[in-house]
Amino acid sequence: MFSTAAAFPATRTAALARLAAFVPAAPRYGAERNRVAPGHNAVSRLSPAIRHRLILEAEAAAALLGAHAFPAVEKCVQEIVWRTYWKGWLELRPQVWADFKSAVPALRASLPAATLARADAVAAGRSGVAAMDAFARELAATGYLHNHARMWWASFWIHVERLPWELGADHFRRHLLDADPAANTLSWRWVAGLQTPGKTYLVRRSNLAAWCDPALLADPAGLDRLDDPVVSAAPLPATRPPAAGPLADLPATPPAAPARTGLWLHEDDLLPELGPLSDLRPASIAAFAAAGETDAELSPPRRAHLAAVRADACARAAAAFGCAAAVDPAPDFAAAFGAWIESAGLQRIVALAPAVGPVADLLPVARTVAAARGVELVLVRRAWDRLLWPLARAGFFPFWENLRPRLAAREAALFS
Repeated sequence: MFSTAAAFPATRTAALARLAAFVPAAPRYGAERNRVAPGHNAVSRLSPAIRHRLILEAEAAAALLGAHAFPAVEKCVQEIVWRTYWKGWLELRPQVWADFKSAVPALRASLPAATLARADAVAAGRSGVAAMDAFARELAATGYLHNHARMWWASFWIHVERLPWELGADHFRRHLLDADPAANTLSWRWVAGLQTPGKTYLVRRSNLAAWCDPALLADPAGLDRLDDPVVSAAPLPATRPPAAGPLADLPATPPAAPARTGLWLHEDDLLPELGPLSDLRPASIAAFAAAGETDAELSPPRRAHLAAVRADACARAAAAFGCAAAVDPAPDFAAAFGAWIESAGLQRIVALAPAVGPVADLLPVARTVAAARGVELVLVRRAWDRLLWPLARAGFFPFWENLRPRLAAREAALFS
């Protein structure tokens, strides 16, 4: 039943080809997207490429809107901007990410051994509920799950197994090829009932029967644990999300400067040749294998995918900007970052601004290392992020209703 790693483009060329192949079928997406079947042919499977910006959200939306009337592809465009909404929501409330990061090691240090053993068993596909275990094995083998299956599995983890949502979210973070700090963390919070107070997502056997390919439910083992009257919401503290704060003011383009410039490529945005940095004239380009999450944390499929997208970005950037570009494999980010500055004789470093998450967590280190060498780090925010993230101050549907007419009109500023 598993999709292969080749099903998830790891180069811009392959991602654009997948997008072009998907566009003609996009009007069927709204009716078919929730169906979980081997191969996942009803969805684009472009989320890993969009997560690392091998293609941009604006590009994907423009391709759909250029081929179809807005009503025909509204649901598809809406799903693209869900990721943008989550990123903006977390950017305005970074403490939620900090709390999640600190909770994972604290739980692993404090929970009873039996609870941790059960969490490991469920994650490994040994829960005894055949359908959930099949999803766990698919995730481990491919780094992907259909979104509906993610919701079912997360709900199973939280509301049936009564395991901490943070450990489940961390498991997805380490395995999903499209693991986005905002979309992953906040989706788990939503399933748990923490993101929208009073609303939980409960896995139901009837829902699986309605939307699963029959082959995925051929083994009925453990399905009685998912019977509709049996599943109930796990008792979790009734807390409200924090209020939205300000969005950091970053430039839309790098300031003109004669300084010898280095371009830092990172996994949040691997398309520097398209957008606000396209006119940059860097002397050196570098990506860092130790940036963000370390290999020891991540599953083999996720490690392989990250290596492939970084290599593709470096090859494209070298061709576009006419200078050397490479991935530094050193395990120590600070040491590698400092060595790059010194060896390339850099006076300034420019990067596309990362969102709240592992790469942004490195910014204090990067700034300290650069400042110690008299080098400025300049972050530039894309127009899409600059215009849309501040709208994520409340729930998704106010966000969508604000954005919907602008997308339908193909507002030029959004696609610049």
